[in-house]
Amino acid sequence: MENKKYSFTENLVWILTILAGIALYALAFDLFWKPSALNGGGVSGLSLIIVRVTGIGTVGLFNFIINVPLFIAGRAKLGRRFFWGSCVGMLAASVFLDLFDRIPKPPVDTPLLAAIYGGVIGGLGVGLMIRAGASAGGSDILVRLIKMRHQNASVGTISMIIDTVIVILNAVVFKDIQTALYSGVSIYIYSKVFDAVIYSFDYSRVALIISKKYEHIAHAVTENMHRGVTLLEGEGYYTHEQTKVVMTAISNKQLTELKELVTQVDPDAFMIIQDSHQILGEGFKKYSKTNL
Repeated sequence: MENKKYSFTENLVWILTILAGIALYALAFDLFWKPSALNGGGVSGLSLIIVRVTGIGTVGLFNFIINVPLFIAGRAKLGRRFFWGSCVGMLAASVFLDLFDRIPKPPVDTPLLAAIYGGVIGGLGVGLMIRAGASAGGSDILVRLIKMRHQNASVGTISMIIDTVIVILNAVVFKDIQTALYSGVSIYIYSKVFDAVIYSFDYSRVALIISKKYEHIAHAVTENMHRGVTLLEGEGYYTHEQTKVVMTAISNKQLTELKELVTQVDPDAFMIIQDSHQILGEGFKKYSKTNL
C-alpha cells in the first residue's frame, strides 16, 4: 500500500477530508470543551493544562511542540502516507485551535450539554481523519502504535484510556473533580462516535441460503454478482434430508440484488442474512498490521 500511486483527485479528497476532520475537532474543543473548562484529553487537552498552569503561549503552540517528538517516534512504523497526512493534520490543528478560539461561543450554560456536543463533534472529526489514513498527531499516533501491538482492542477504547489519564491529571492539577467527571462523559461519547465512524463502514453481510436449487443459486451469484460461493454440508433435523447450504459474502449495497436474485431462482428459498464486522480477502479489504 505504501507504493500505491494516487491521482490528483484522490489526493485532493484526502486532504479535504483531513481538514474537515480537523475543523470539526477544533470546533468541539473551542466552542464546547474549553469554554466549559472541560478537558477532551489528547495532546490538545495536555496543552490546555500547560497553558492554564504557566499562563504563557497558546494551545495551538504547545500542540505543535509536543507533537514533534511523537511524529519522529511514529514515522518509521506508520508509513509515509500516514506521516504526511498527519503532518497536514497537526499543522491544521495548531492553526484551527487558535483561529476558532476567536469565534463567539454558543450560549451553553450546562457542562453536560457541552460534554455531549463536544464529544459527538470531536469524535466525528477525529474519526474522519483516522478513516482517511491520517491524524492530528499526538495521542492519535500513540493509538495507532498501540493498536499495532494489541490488534484486538478498538481504537476508541485505546483513545479513551489515554484521554482518561489526561483528564485525571487535569483533575489533580486543578483540584476540580466535577469538571473531570463531565470530561469523562464527553470522552466516553467521543470514543463511541470515534469507533462508529471508523468501523461502521466496514460492515458487510454473510448470507446462508438453503434451497433445493442450490446449484442454480450458486451459479447465479457467481456469474451475476461476481462473488465467491462456498457450499456447506447440511441436514434437515426433522427429515434428515441431506442438502447443500450456499454461503456467500457480499457488500451492503449488494444485499437487495442478492435477495431478488435468490427469489427469482427459488421463491421458497430460506435465507439467513447476518452482519459481518470485517471481511478480509479477495474482493474485500486486504489484511495489514496497520489496519484499525
